[in-house]
Amino acid sequence: MNCPKCRADNPDTQRFCGECGTQLGILDLKRVGVTQTLERQREEITTGTVFAGRYQVIEELGKGGMGKVYKVLDVKIKEKIALKLLRSEIAGNRECIERFSNELRLARKISHRNVCRMFDLGEDEGTYFITMEYVPGQDLKGLVRQSRQLATGTAIAIAKQVCEGLAEAHRLGVVHRDLKPSNIFIDQEGNARIMDFGIARTLQAKRVTGTGVMIGTPEYMSPEQVEGKDIDLRSDIYSLGTILYEMVTGQVPFEGDSPFTIGMKQKGEIARNPKDLNAQIPDAFSRMIMKCLEKDRAKRYQSADDALAELKKIEEGMTTDAWAPAPLKEKSDSALKFSWRKASVAAVVLIAVVATALFIASLKPGTFDSIAVLYFDSAAASAEIGELGDGITESLIYKLQDLPSLKKVIASSSVARYRGQDIDPKRVGADLGVAAILTGRIRKAGENLSINVELVNAQDGSLIWSRPYVKGAEDVIGLQEDILMGISEKLGINISKQEKERLAKRSTESFDAYQAYLKGRYYWDKRTKEGLLKGLEYFQAAIDADPGYALAYSGVADSYVLLGRYGFMAPHDAMPKGRAAALKAIAIDDSVGEAHNSLAFVLRYYDWDWAESMRAHKRAIELSPNYATAHHWYALLLSVIGRHEEAISRIKRAKELDPLSLIINTNVAWCLFFARRYDEAIVQFNKTLEMDPNYAVALSRLGDTYVQKRMYKEAISSFEKAVASSPHNTEILAHLGYAHGISGNREEAGKIMRRLLDDSAKFYVSEYDLALVFLGLGQKDDALDHLEQAYEKRASYLTLISVDPVLDALRSEPRFKSIISKLGVS
Repeated sequence: MNCPKCRADNPDTQRFCGECGTQLGILDLKRVGVTQTLERQREEITTGTVFAGRYQVIEELGKGGMGKVYKVLDVKIKEKIALKLLRSEIAGNRECIERFSNELRLARKISHRNVCRMFDLGEDEGTYFITMEYVPGQDLKGLVRQSRQLATGTAIAIAKQVCEGLAEAHRLGVVHRDLKPSNIFIDQEGNARIMDFGIARTLQAKRVTGTGVMIGTPEYMSPEQVEGKDIDLRSDIYSLGTILYEMVTGQVPFEGDSPFTIGMKQKGEIARNPKDLNAQIPDAFSRMIMKCLEKDRAKRYQSADDALAELKKIEEGMTTDAWAPAPLKEKSDSALKFSWRKASVAAVVLIAVVATALFIASLKPGTFDSIAVLYFDSAAASAEIGELGDGITESLIYKLQDLPSLKKVIASSSVARYRGQDIDPKRVGADLGVAAILTGRIRKAGENLSINVELVNAQDGSLIWSRPYVKGAEDVIGLQEDILMGISEKLGINISKQEKERLAKRSTESFDAYQAYLKGRYYWDKRTKEGLLKGLEYFQAAIDADPGYALAYSGVADSYVLLGRYGFMAPHDAMPKGRAAALKAIAIDDSVGEAHNSLAFVLRYYDWDWAESMRAHKRAIELSPNYATAHHWYALLLSVIGRHEEAISRIKRAKELDPLSLIINTNVAWCLFFARRYDEAIVQFNKTLEMDPNYAVALSRLGDTYVQKRMYKEAISSFEKAVASSPHNTEILAHLGYAHGISGNREEAGKIMRRLLDDSAKFYVSEYDLALVFLGLGQKDDALDHLEQAYEKRASYLTLISVDPVLDALRSEPRFKSIISKLGVS
């Protein structure tokens, strides 16, 4: 009890304050204003009215111990939120209101996808209310009632999300204290969302009582809550155990005629083993539930993270059947069976109850003309299995990119953003603009591989097709073929005989070669110096295992051209090796689109053979119409030869195929930059930086754009951020030096020049970069000297010479015109 005078806390049994001696139990009505509040407190608000001058009442959502809950439109921010009207017994206690305010201040710091956000405590003419995030969907209590018993896989998927939300709250020092199924919502995207953080503690701390107001819920309360002891996060773990119990058995551990009876059972009785009520529960899961329900909190899981780790471990050992939803008796005509590993909770529930005929009718041929293949889940598997799973994913993407019947196959760099996440197919489909999502799960099962794949409708989250595979590792090539055939059939697209032959075509019969190639692609896609060199090792190992493996030579080519382009190797060391490897791949198999694209890269950046580069790019796109990199690199070729509108159109096609690629998004803006459309370029660069504020390439090229608009302060700031993000990138450093020089800061430009010259004695520094800094300093002859040396050394950036506005100050110079003439580009 709080002292009405000094606010000190005192035991309920104490009559006088231990701090100031004031008599306790007497309310200062003038200060608290109870009579006035009770007179004005409203118990309900009318649908259609505007409450508190801001909230347009849409509908009543429900009623609980706190009061009624409404869905309202916040007319100020134009968003739908939930508004909970507090009962008069609560609102009439000023101490409780103050406690609410303090607790909500802490609770609303919780920002997590599995926690419903708490907004504020408000008051309107004596009526108190809480505003919070509105979550459309169904509470877990209703879901359990509807299904009577959830499949183990479904229960674990929900519980993992609840644990993640609890873990975040507990890290912030917030304990829920009233965790129960009705406080967990499954939203329309299938995410579990915990509600009402910060409320139960307020009620308990103030001993608020009254008709209809319950402190906690007896069925889900921990023994220490029942006894009135201090509560910590382990009380939430106990409540989690009761929720898990109810999900898989359809009933709570303890029932009774009254809250007192249930409370006594929570304190003194041991719950019946849930496996006795549902024999399908794995033993490990049953043991986990019982550990959560230990009476002694020291014997429970000591954190939500511990419980989450256990759930993941149990999930690893489960069979495919455990993911199937419990059958509904009234739906005995349903013959659909599927895996639940990556489908959303909402989608599973819908599939379980929607008529089979409606589901089949939705799968019309031709509906699914675009797809994203997500990286296979290899959690808790060895690094080797993880690499193999990633390689299979990328190989499937490469194969599907060859199908003209598909309008869009998302590139690996975009789907990589979802690696390791519990994805929602509808959200991913909307992000990537595709109709279907393929997910997979790979595990080691003894000497074999266990792989489950699912093809999901991205529009509504429903399952199109699923298939478990258990094969020996040596059968992984045939496994890929089986998956490809299943995808092509279930998508409903019209695939020609020639396309089917291409899908079924094996590039190698050597498992060792194939495995090495997949690992090579895994490391190559990292695009770091270390990753490219490691990928090169694996590609060479694949060639050693099968000298006739065309894709492996293509991998070698891709490694060398990027090592040369990024300045990790001198161009004259890297590019010829890339060309040789690409030509070897084409000689073995002319249908490898990636190899033609790699050759086009060398022809442009090193040979400066514009016509042949264009021909090779077109051939690559013809062979692999959904290969984003082919469209991307071709767009840059069109840009440097001055065909700007075509370049912009082509780079936007690349972005459709790889919407989350930072480099492609950056180069959309870069093509606009070369077209001198600077304002549009700045907008696009900033959109890219919203995806990654520290992406050095975008920051640097944004700086170039600011320079052209003579916004030197902004340019230098952008370049400095780029250098901080990529401190060893001499190209970016040179652009910073140019910006300092052109803006009049010759001292800083000189420092950068000296650093670059020192670096050039240790490792490769492009002469083109040195020319830029000299140009910024106004030393045109020195700049031209280095441009001529850049020509001799085949510096890759020299291909930009005819369109780069940075070089405009040199265009009237005869030596500059001579370089352009020798390059053969106008």
